[in-house]
Amino acid sequence: MRMRPTLSWTPSGELPPGITDPEPVVEALGAGGVLVLSGAGISTESGIPDYRGEGGSLSRHTPMTYQDFTGGAPARRRYWARSHLGWRTFGRARPNAGHRAVAAFGRHGLLSGVITQNVDGLHQAAGSEDVVELHGSLDRVVCLSCGDVSPRRVLAARLEEANPGFDPVAAGINPDGDADLTDDQVGDFRVLPCTVCGGVLKPDVVFFGESVPPGRVEHCRTLVREAAALLVLGSSLTVMSGLRFVRQAAEAGKPVLVVNLDPTRGDVHALARVALPLGPALTTVADRLGVPVGEGTPADGAGLSR
Repeated sequence: MRMRPTLSWTPSGELPPGITDPEPVVEALGAGGVLVLSGAGISTESGIPDYRGEGGSLSRHTPMTYQDFTGGAPARRRYWARSHLGWRTFGRARPNAGHRAVAAFGRHGLLSGVITQNVDGLHQAAGSEDVVELHGSLDRVVCLSCGDVSPRRVLAARLEEANPGFDPVAAGINPDGDADLTDDQVGDFRVLPCTVCGGVLKPDVVFFGESVPPGRVEHCRTLVREAAALLVLGSSLTVMSGLRFVRQAAEAGKPVLVVNLDPTRGDVHALARVALPLGPALTTVADRLGVPVGEGTPADGAGLSR
């Protein structure tokens, strides 16, 4: 029997309550050397839903797992049909105030780095540099046979040509770029092979049930070791891929701060959880620090259509 990955988390005891004054975040950033760890919640104000918050996609959608994707052609057809449609929405998404604030903190030398669990490219579109994409990015495609990596926009153009007239109306778009379609809407969507070897193509993202590459994990652990504090933005920390860095920071005696409306699995390790929406909270933090955020940056643009 195939094991399903952990998708939800229920608090087993009393958690410290959230606060509504972001002053602890102001103090940490003011001291510098802060490592940001962001999750899907930072992109909700850009029109991309999160997994677990109010109205989160897990209430109506089970994400594709690596085991399902590699298990057979029907699952890959469903995935690519839905992802091809979702790609259009992701390509139109723009960085919001939260992304722009993080980029501004970086420009002003307050951050030691940014790790994101998101695959939407919005941190980079807002101007953040050297972002570690923990779970990869939807703007790349990898062949599972030969390892060739190619731009997603190239595959998107091929899929458009191979599936003329494919334009169903989705019930919703999910944080992984997967659109909600029925089997009838998927129909006989044509999936295309690798142009190099004819192998199976997969988005260059870490699916549920798949492991983050060890080298990437170690790089993130190094960033945690070198940081003065860890700031979690918009993540429930349900899955171990992000929670392990919170635990590492706490075990090393480094301050951990969380900005997330709902309780998280990492709250027991945090000095405080600021229970405010990301955009307004980080804008307030920037104002108190005298860091101008503005309405955009020269790099501002669509997350995945750069």
